[in-house]
Amino acid sequence: MIAYKLFRQRKDGTLGPLFINRKQIVKTGVEYQAELHPTNGFKVRHGWHCCAEKSAPHLSKKGRVWAKVEIHDYVEHNRPIAQGGLWYTANRMRIIEILP
Repeated sequence: MIAYKLFRQRKDGTLGPLFINRKQIVKTGVEYQAELHPTNGFKVRHGWHCCAEKSAPHLSKKGRVWAKVEIHDYVEHNRPIAQGGLWYTANRMRIIEILP
């Protein structure tokens, strides 16, 4: 399934998760298995957090880029529209392309 994910873009151009396991570097074309990294202040939700649409109004876009991703083995989460609406948590994810 195709979904969208917001990534942190570092000054050196590499991409990584926004909040959980922030040191991880993710690359286009590589499939990543979800890992569990409990983090203080965040609810534990296993999986790569992705959106059905390129929309997450509650998150800053500064220093971040959207990517089109392919996800597998996922669970749907109906969230408020103010949080982007439908989310997915996926056990596997691959970045297809970085979006403008």
